[in-house]
Amino acid sequence: MKKRAILLIALLAALGACATAPTTPPAGVAQFDWFEYSGHDAVYDAHPAGPGEYNNPILTGFYPDPAITQVGSDYYIVNSTFSYFPGIPIFHSRDLVNWTQIGNVIDRPGMLNFDGLGISRGVFAPTIAHHNGTFYVANTCVDCRGNFIVSATNPAGPWSDPIWLPQIGGIDPSLFFDTDGKVYLMNNDAPPEPPLYDGHRAIWIREVDPVTFQSITEPVVIINGGVRREERPIWIEGPHIFKRGDYYYLSAAEGGTAEGHSQVILRSRNVLGPYVANPNNPILTQRHLDRSRAEPITSVGHADYVQTPDGQWWASFLGVRPYQGDYYNTGRETFLMPVRWVDDWPVITSGDERVPYVHARPNLPAQRAPQFPMSGNFAVREDFDWSTLANHWLFIRGPGDSFVEMANRALLLAPTSQHIGRLQHPSFVGRRQQHMNASASTAMIYTPQGPGDEAGLMAFQNDDFYYFLAVTTENGARVVQVQRRAGPNESADGVVIASARLIGAADAPVFLKIDARGGLYDFSYSETEGAWTPLLRDADGTILSTRTAGGFVGAVFGLYAYDAP
Repeated sequence: MKKRAILLIALLAALGACATAPTTPPAGVAQFDWFEYSGHDAVYDAHPAGPGEYNNPILTGFYPDPAITQVGSDYYIVNSTFSYFPGIPIFHSRDLVNWTQIGNVIDRPGMLNFDGLGISRGVFAPTIAHHNGTFYVANTCVDCRGNFIVSATNPAGPWSDPIWLPQIGGIDPSLFFDTDGKVYLMNNDAPPEPPLYDGHRAIWIREVDPVTFQSITEPVVIINGGVRREERPIWIEGPHIFKRGDYYYLSAAEGGTAEGHSQVILRSRNVLGPYVANPNNPILTQRHLDRSRAEPITSVGHADYVQTPDGQWWASFLGVRPYQGDYYNTGRETFLMPVRWVDDWPVITSGDERVPYVHARPNLPAQRAPQFPMSGNFAVREDFDWSTLANHWLFIRGPGDSFVEMANRALLLAPTSQHIGRLQHPSFVGRRQQHMNASASTAMIYTPQGPGDEAGLMAFQNDDFYYFLAVTTENGARVVQVQRRAGPNESADGVVIASARLIGAADAPVFLKIDARGGLYDFSYSETEGAWTPLLRDADGTILSTRTAGGFVGAVFGLYAYDAP
């Protein structure tokens, strides 16, 4: 604790005294002069988006469980972030193709408490609605108090503190504002009778107070098990209700969020039901297609809908792009497809129709590409020349007592004794891996102050599965190492699998780079910019896949600093 206090005092003093980034950071503090991310997947060369077209996914990388809403000519999407902070990114678009992150719904420490939670706990599957000038996000904080609603008049924030819904169990709350002024809340929960099989769930609905959102009627089940209960369907979830013509439509995901994922639809003339299932369900899936097909998009589902001024309906939904089998490191991503209506039923895919990598754009005025691209192949360099981090950067469970500061074209990261492998609040900031073939690199100035102190660049999936390209000490010498943790049976401190001695001055930058090539990762370093020296090639990247590591997130490239106690 004493060493920690000295580091913070030194950092604060340095920031107060410097008009420009310090040549040498305070002792023990890691200074990152820039961070560069690039991704290039061959599928976008094979399927480039031409004039009047767009590429899927529209949000590449770990942007799962998309929910979408529309206010006039503006469209907004929110996504799950689980135990990362800030949580629930919110994106804006006017053409449904180019999306800019305008904020995060959970952006203040204290709104939610992720302490001690696994990376794939926390906030699941948010939904977003707009009514009478106010935006509402309904969500579940899994293992951290349950279901809640937050609101804002400006979608960029600030958002209110949570209104907790203690009467409502389960997950996936969703609001529906009916035309008669009544407000309903749907959610996934256990069925009213003992479950008949693992994954047997139900969708419930109740009327709620339009201000407090507390229940004012008893809940009723509107779908039990799934659309074909005799087939023992699993994990009916993610409910949305919308109205078109004389029908209320209940749309829900079914089949679990892996390769069996799908979207089903039911309808009723009464919001409370009974609901009748589309005989041609599911209206979206890829689970029946040949698993060995080229360029697969799999696990699609969790759809939500908007309608453009020309009457065309569009659906956002999640899917994944595996590099082999069911292995993918980029997590579940956000896709877009048109919806066609057949006999008053929506259809997204039918028969052997595949989710496309390229499609004709919506009939909307095209926007400029965002500062931080979200689709196709791209490269981004961040020189940390803002007063705060861009809002796509993530902490693990919150900033904790780490100290991150921007100091005129540098990011200063003070280490803490909170370790990345121990369900704590490590001194870490990261951004998503958005391509299966990707590169992350940085320039760092850092001098370890004692044995076990380390800082550098990570490829992180969760507390049990990560790679760390670290500058540290070994037998009194300053070295660069590759450390790996490949499961809970390996040391939380990581296992050193490659090491090289550094020969340059301690106050000179060390350049660090991680390259992902599907299921293989390469680690390089340099003491002269651009002159990369391979430290380890062909490391097993499948340990960063959802298939191996479990959970619901994708890999994140991050900057990390640790102060050994």
